[in-house]
Amino acid sequence: MTSEGSWSDRALELRNRLLASPRFQRWAARFPLTRRVARRRARSVFDLCAGFVYSQVLFACVRLELFDVLVQGPQTLPVLASRLSLSPEAAARLLDAAASLDLVERRSGGRYGLGPLGAVVRGNPAIAAMVEHHPLLYADLADPVSLLRGKTEHTELARYWSYARAAEPGALGAEDVAPYSTLMSASQPLVADLVLDAYAFDRHRCLLDVGGGDGTFLAAAAARAPHLQMVLFDLPAVAERARARFEAEGLSGRARAVGGDFFCDALPTGADVVSLVRVVHDHDDEPALALLRAVRRILPEDGVLLLAEPLAGTAGAEPIGDAYFGFYLWAMGAGRARTHRELADLLEEAGFGDVRLVATRMPLQAQLVVARPAALSGLDPAASSMPRAAMCSSA
Repeated sequence: MTSEGSWSDRALELRNRLLASPRFQRWAARFPLTRRVARRRARSVFDLCAGFVYSQVLFACVRLELFDVLVQGPQTLPVLASRLSLSPEAAARLLDAAASLDLVERRSGGRYGLGPLGAVVRGNPAIAAMVEHHPLLYADLADPVSLLRGKTEHTELARYWSYARAAEPGALGAEDVAPYSTLMSASQPLVADLVLDAYAFDRHRCLLDVGGGDGTFLAAAAARAPHLQMVLFDLPAVAERARARFEAEGLSGRARAVGGDFFCDALPTGADVVSLVRVVHDHDDEPALALLRAVRRILPEDGVLLLAEPLAGTAGAEPIGDAYFGFYLWAMGAGRARTHRELADLLEEAGFGDVRLVATRMPLQAQLVVARPAALSGLDPAASSMPRAAMCSSA
């Protein structure tokens, strides 16, 4: 250990001894220069203890469609109790709790209106969709120690994300993929807009979206880049959902869906830009590396890979990658959030170079990593025999 590290560690140990001392805590809470800091830290500790209750208040608001009611205008307690099918006492308990969390606001005349955070949730259906499926996560985290020790044999999230532990993901049927595909479709617009705001497709002619779900990202890209030909690759049952969407939205002339398992089947060739949107963090290092190598094999030398997902270690959003996604993916049974450096290492090992981080306007939701192919030395040059024109031509 260096002397610098030693002094740093000693300083941190002294700090922790002081913070753990009841005597110091009482003094800090009284002293004018430390009082505000002491109270802020006390609130932070309490928020950690009470966080589950806060999330359940939000869940109740979403499940009862409270924000949809309040967007029509402020309402009195009796009116809200009736519309929510709650007793006046229960409605008051929920509304007061929601007001303390800025989800609703107390208004004049004893009424309740939409609060600033409630307005954000109401304006983003993706948030409500995520909240609605969180009971699965809550069930898996009921005993987090057993989950961490591997004593939880079957988790709700592993069942929900059916491909995570399926022996043959390609054999999953429509009923198996429908729940998570619907959730991804609802939440994908948030990330799609971030990516499309950060990266322009002007110079590209064909985009392959690997693990593209029902086509939400490609539909958004189609609106931004009318010249772009598009291909989606996902499990056969998921690709069928995308195919139906492209047909319904009049995109079948420039977008097609190809079914397959990217760990077993060759990716379609022909694209000069490939996107992996919230895909890599679902997989452990070995399969993630295999996927990135498969993408590298089908990209031309002037091609580009776009990798978008929440990153661990994002400044100001550390709990998102390290706490939320850390435990979520552990419960799911595969994957982890990675730092930019960890992703860069995987990409370089897979045969990519010039790996750079492109800022998005909302880093806590997703960041964008752009990578370009390096030399193919040491990689298996075998790729799909499908000709480039076959994949990207109109169908």
